[in-house]
Amino acid sequence: MEEFTSESALKWCDNLAEIYQQKKDELTELDRQIGDADHGLNMARGFTTVAGKVNGMANQDIGTIFRTVAMTLISTVGGASGPLYGSFFLQMAGKAIGKKSLTTNELSDLLQAGLQGVIMRGKAVVGDKTMIDALSPAVRAMEENKEKGLQEALNEAAKSARQGAESTIPVIAKKGRASYLGERSKGHEDPGAESTALLFEQLAKSVVI
Repeated sequence: MEEFTSESALKWCDNLAEIYQQKKDELTELDRQIGDADHGLNMARGFTTVAGKVNGMANQDIGTIFRTVAMTLISTVGGASGPLYGSFFLQMAGKAIGKKSLTTNELSDLLQAGLQGVIMRGKAVVGDKTMIDALSPAVRAMEENKEKGLQEALNEAAKSARQGAESTIPVIAKKGRASYLGERSKGHEDPGAESTALLFEQLAKSVVI
């Protein structure tokens, strides 16, 4: 039976540190178009720090690992991204205390809690041109496909996150710094939605068989 384990959580953290470092310039360029031009740098720095903090936590439960991720992001990532991604991992941590493995159903519940944490923190909805446009459909896809097994559900979640990120391109931003641009925010992908798509793509690659 496929399960998401503490080892999977650590692998996810390492994957994220690597992908955000690789995509740092791309994310920063997206943010240059409609934001502060620092999203790539912030995400790369934050998750590189995360990877260092969780190194050696193989014997810890998933809740402890995710809480460490949350606290690290909140303290090291600038702008809105630190509190938003921090809230995501903090809410997931709360549902994984003491657990070293999660079923597909349990991981789906964790992701739902993470989504609600981001919504509470950022007050955004689908269509506002934010990370919610990728996060919400990903979590929904995970829930709708959980009976297919962990890997397949995560693959569908990643696919939906990617589609959600791309859906922000023609949209006028209603939240954050991009909203000040009005019509000029159209034609640009939201950097937070892109980093969320990357997050789910790496989550799908973190299942340890």
